[in-house]
This record gives sequence, C-alpha cells and structure tokens, in this order.
Amino acid sequence: MEILTPPHVDDRAEVATLGITVVTPFRGMLKVRDQLLNELIGWLDQANVEPRGQFFLRLLTIDMNGPMELEVGVTDTIHPGDDRVRPGLLPAGRYASLIYRNHALRANRALLEWSEAERLVLDKDEVPAGDQFGCRYEAYHTDPRHQPRKTLWDVELAIRLRAD
Repeated sequence: MEILTPPHVDDRAEVATLGITVVTPFRGMLKVRDQLLNELIGWLDQANVEPRGQFFLRLLTIDMNGPMELEVGVTDTIHPGDDRVRPGLLPAGRYASLIYRNHALRANRALLEWSEAERLVLDKDEVPAGDQFGCRYEAYHTDPRHQPRKTLWDVELAIRLRAD
C-alpha cells in the first residue's frame, strides 16, 4: 500500500450523488462493486448522463462475517434516477481521510488506527446488522472507465466523525 496523502481531518459540504444500493456478503464484495460500477456506467451512458464527479463505494453497514449494505455511485451528478439507480447525498461534516493506492484493507486499517490514536470518534453505531456508519466511503480519484487496473487507482478513504 502506498499512502499518497496522510491521514487528516477536514470539513466537508454535503455532496449530491447518484447510486445503486445493495446488500452483499463481505466475501466477494469487491466483485460486486465492480459489477455495480459497470452497471452504473452503462446506465449513465444509456440515460445520456455525464458523470460530473468521482465514482465511489460507500459502506453503509459493515459485518465482516455476514451481509453488508453498500452503495456504488457517482458524486456531483444530479438526476431523478429510477427504481435501481437513485439520487442521494454524502452528508456534510468533519471527516477523517487519507488517499492511497492499492490494498484497501491496509488503508482502512491505517485510517482506523490513526483515528483511534488521535482519539477521534467515528460516526458509527453498532446495530444488529453490524457497524452502521453515518458516512464511510472510498472515492475513486482515478476514473475506472479509463484505468481498468485497480492497483493503479488513487483512492480517497473518508469516514465521517461524530458531531460534538
């Protein structure tokens, strides 16, 4: 894993999104992400919608041993969508984040360890389905339509902090 921008905290405005939300097992989650990215890109092409922002993977509820709720979408793209592709928001707030290349699990571990060392409180609740996050996502600074090799993607990992 290569850290391109070290962990830090910043304030973010609300961001409009367009995406597909599903529940899938943790095992195989990245394959599902890839399928949903392809589906979303095809939908955008068919609807003549030009993505204005970055593609992303948002983890809504995480259970490493069971089903996870996730969303694959694109930011700054406003459209009414349909039953499958829906408009949404990445909420405003303070976020802990870093930018990395390759090895998502290591990058997640690095950001979580840094956040704990800094005594930051993540916007997360334990619910029966797992850890439910106010907002936890990976934004792909590298456009997957132009670079198919995921090991070369620059990825921003961001987790919203609990409001004081």
